[in-house]
Amino acid sequence: MTAAFPNMLKPLDLGFTQLKNRIVMGSMHTGLEDRFYNYGKLAAYFAERARGGTALMITGGISPNRRGWLLPLGGTMNGLGDVVNHRRVTSAVHAEGGKILMQILHSGRYGYHPFVVSASDRKSPISMFKPRTIKESEILSTIRDYGRCAKLSKLAGYDGVEIMGSEGYLLNQFICNRTNNRKDKWGGSLENRMRLPVEIVKRVRKEVGKDFIICYRLSLIDLVEGGNSWPEIVAIAKALEAAGITILNTGIGWHEARVPTIVTSVPRAAFRKVTANIRKELKIPVMASNRINTPEICDDIIASGDADLISMARPLLADPAFVNKAAAGKPEEINTCIACNQGCLDMTFSGKRSTCLVNPQACAETELVYVKTTRAKKIAVVGGGMAGLSFATVAAERGHDVTLFEAADDIGGQFTMAMNVPGKEEFRETVRYFRAMVKKTSVKVVLNKRVGDADLKAGGFDEVVIATGVTPRTPKIPGIDHPKVLSYPDVLKHGKKVGHRVAVIGAGGIGIDVSEFLLAEHSPQPVDHWLAEWGVDVNSTEPGGLAAPVRHPPLREVYLLQRKEGKKMGQGPGKTTGWVHRLALQHHQVKMLGGVEYVKVDDLGLHIRVGGEDQILDVDNIILCAGQESVKDLLPVDTEGKISDKRFHVIGGAKLAGELDAMRAIREGAELAARL
Repeated sequence: MTAAFPNMLKPLDLGFTQLKNRIVMGSMHTGLEDRFYNYGKLAAYFAERARGGTALMITGGISPNRRGWLLPLGGTMNGLGDVVNHRRVTSAVHAEGGKILMQILHSGRYGYHPFVVSASDRKSPISMFKPRTIKESEILSTIRDYGRCAKLSKLAGYDGVEIMGSEGYLLNQFICNRTNNRKDKWGGSLENRMRLPVEIVKRVRKEVGKDFIICYRLSLIDLVEGGNSWPEIVAIAKALEAAGITILNTGIGWHEARVPTIVTSVPRAAFRKVTANIRKELKIPVMASNRINTPEICDDIIASGDADLISMARPLLADPAFVNKAAAGKPEEINTCIACNQGCLDMTFSGKRSTCLVNPQACAETELVYVKTTRAKKIAVVGGGMAGLSFATVAAERGHDVTLFEAADDIGGQFTMAMNVPGKEEFRETVRYFRAMVKKTSVKVVLNKRVGDADLKAGGFDEVVIATGVTPRTPKIPGIDHPKVLSYPDVLKHGKKVGHRVAVIGAGGIGIDVSEFLLAEHSPQPVDHWLAEWGVDVNSTEPGGLAAPVRHPPLREVYLLQRKEGKKMGQGPGKTTGWVHRLALQHHQVKMLGGVEYVKVDDLGLHIRVGGEDQILDVDNIILCAGQESVKDLLPVDTEGKISDKRFHVIGGAKLAGELDAMRAIREGAELAARL
């Protein structure tokens, strides 16, 4: 370790300057790993982060054999042909002064293909394929496959490998009783269950020699029934250390766990204590992970002795220059990961290439390129939401003269409401980032200004970008103007008083946000409060680290209503997070009704019809979250509805309302700015 990273373990000076030698880009599957023709893009992706100051990076999962694929024909390292592709990645990283490990991942029963195998034949809830119990002869060949894979990775120029043994993948499946009911020497006792990962580490060390880095990602808390207890985890970690690993990386939870581990509502560094606990037991460096996204948090974890290294994946997806900005004392310029998962994990689990909501260049470094303009234009941007801010800052960075007009008293648009929802406080960081970038790129901001046609004509602008966003839709329900009725901006932005019994019309993302806003305490809650609410015992006193959840009486009685029948509440953006919101609402006893027909509103409350039966919801307030309509009154159009002035462009919610989509808004702004 010290030979490979001579500065990695020097004492840390507070002030972020030494974080450059402590931050590792953890593994994140982007989809680029799975196709050879994308390795040029993958090389650019990692090179950008090495250039941004990250000393060590870990690739997405690469399988050691066909049975270990995540997807059919997924990324594999088992032949010399694979070496050629991977050398493009390692050469690009080394040219920028960085180092990189290749993660070896066998999916086990998590694979999305018919060849899946596992310790036993218990089906995973997240894959359609039932695994076949792997034969002992196949176990032995898998050990050899790991060794060959690691040896080939060394030939490809990697500085080491990470063996993926957490999050419920194959090696995790072997070490836990939950998925291992074998009766041979690979199951039963802890010594037998951990035999496979230990033998793999020994084989890999034999194949790569003593100076090659072997990082092992071990699940320190499984968060599933049938997981390991703390004494078992310690025993496994010590056995892996003795077998020859260089670094132990923290894994938290299985993908099938019903406890959130990385979504935005999880407190920052919520699981740091489990890393601190294992660090006391080992002599090798230990890496902390999960919901660590700012230099301040990194600094505190290292300075307190809770970990030797910090693993961050999504934060370096969001800002490849994170480390350099922190080292330069400019944390306000970091484009902070808000843990939304919409651009990264949602895409990965949909079989698409990953990107990032707040950084549309992520995984598109060779395609979305910002080049200095040779002809500066005078540009007006109308609307200071995500689309307008994205366009304005990129266009100004390229050298254009940009003026941004915003009708409100601050920038941020819909994010200024979202960030008031408990569990979405991270959205403040995006507004803070754009505020810093507006200043850095010299965008002229005019607040409290509702722009008219005359203003745009008088300004002499070469281009006009309409990013005026959306306005809430008011459904046509008799009595909709009753004093009981409020809009979601009334609640989230203007602080209108809301009664104890509430009906929320619309169960999309905004309806979910409003419901959680109404049900949550609005003072900051300590991490221990969140852990107790979700039933997490970070000391893993019981197997899996699960405890009885602590439930508090709901603050309000809430009905969440939608017209569509059979559709899950909270669908839309949030493939990997919707279940968290639904569980949170269940914890607070929210009554969720689908197939609702809205009859009228009067002094008695909200009259509805469900399944042909009339009901009256005796509520104090009805809150409208029934969608949005685009605001595009400034857009000049002809009789066919097409833009009649080629100087005008429309992006974001003004272009398409639908369910609010910040990822599309930011991407459209950046892409337009890159073209003009």
